[in-house]
Amino acid sequence: MDYKLIDMTVFGDNRGHLISFEKCNNCPFDVKRSFYIFDTVPGIVRGNHANRNSEFLLIAISGSCKIKVDDGKRQEIIELNTPQKALYLGRMMWKEMYDFSYNAILLVLTNTLYDEKEYIRNYDEYLKEIKQNEMG
Repeated sequence: MDYKLIDMTVFGDNRGHLISFEKCNNCPFDVKRSFYIFDTVPGIVRGNHANRNSEFLLIAISGSCKIKVDDGKRQEIIELNTPQKALYLGRMMWKEMYDFSYNAILLVLTNTLYDEKEYIRNYDEYLKEIKQNEMG
């Protein structure tokens, strides 16, 4: 599976703390787009798609949420509940974000600009494309 948890270095003192994102240090790509998810409704699932070309870095900057990652063969659930951990997701990973805590804010960084054509929003189509890519 093309994902990994990245420990973020925290800088700070009695005035507060900060975490920076730096390519080749704790962010494995050039950031071209960022967005954040907040004010989610209880029971809602976000994501439910894969991206052909995008890589992602997800950080729970407030609160917590769970992310189900799926490479077409295996599924795993990762809980993000601290800004000191980031979840890297590679290309063609199916993702579902859910179980957001009250006041959760999930920051997402990606290496591509938004392009609806690179999204796969149907899980059966995703599995077909994974199989085609494996065959060559």
